[in-house]
Amino acid sequence: MNYYLVIPAHNEATLINLTLQSLISQTVLPKKIVVVNDNSTDDTEAVVNAFAKAHPYISLVNKQSTAVHLPGSKVIQAFNTGFETLDEEYDVIMKIDADLIFPTNYLETLTRHFKSDPEIGMVGGFCYIEKEGKWILENLTDKDHIRGALKAYRKETFKQIGGLKSQMGWDTVDELLCKYYNLKVITDASLHVKHLKPTGANYNKTARYKQGEAFYTLGYGFLITAIASAKLSFMKKKPLLFLDYIRGFFKAKSAGTALMVTKDQAEFIKKYRLTKMKEKLF
Repeated sequence: MNYYLVIPAHNEATLINLTLQSLISQTVLPKKIVVVNDNSTDDTEAVVNAFAKAHPYISLVNKQSTAVHLPGSKVIQAFNTGFETLDEEYDVIMKIDADLIFPTNYLETLTRHFKSDPEIGMVGGFCYIEKEGKWILENLTDKDHIRGALKAYRKETFKQIGGLKSQMGWDTVDELLCKYYNLKVITDASLHVKHLKPTGANYNKTARYKQGEAFYTLGYGFLITAIASAKLSFMKKKPLLFLDYIRGFFKAKSAGTALMVTKDQAEFIKKYRLTKMKEKLF
């Protein structure tokens, strides 16, 4: 299978060499890697160019944008900039972060999954963070969810869900749309990926309402938003985030913010999330 990888990178000079080293060491090599240097002010460009010189399947694209790190929009705009430089000769497209270390069998294992069932639309491993000298699971989401840091889509799936949406919630709506189209999302617990920076470490204060806005644009409705907000704030061990998420939801609602999905898709998503919540309660 041909793997095309797009890596958005903003000031990742100290870490992206570890990511790229883990990718060029794969037992199944990617066909193309595009690093999008998004307004970096460090040596990200030089580090990537050194890899590209030694490995012709690696390329660099420079992008100018604001330095403000807002979740969702900035990273997907960078991803789309890189994706637009690619041809159609891929079987799997991946969006990955520039601060990951992949096990050498990562792409080989993904290949085995994708080849096992044509209805599998997405596959991913799990992110681990270092804490007190040990690598522990970065437990921010359910184990059937693929983290936004390491998304891999079958080509047909990527096209069917309409690509990636440049706003927060993109890494949830993609999987929900897979369910909508009766496609499978597979997580493999054997794939331990080292995540060198904790999720959200660079988000500024203006981002705090974005999660609630995302819940609104996913078509969740208030009940599901309240439950999801309570769970996420608890998992992050920051209970006051619950209020920010709820404020974000109502800000989006009062502004008449457009949903990321169609009316039919929103109804499906609402029913699906309620069913999953009931399963966990009972």
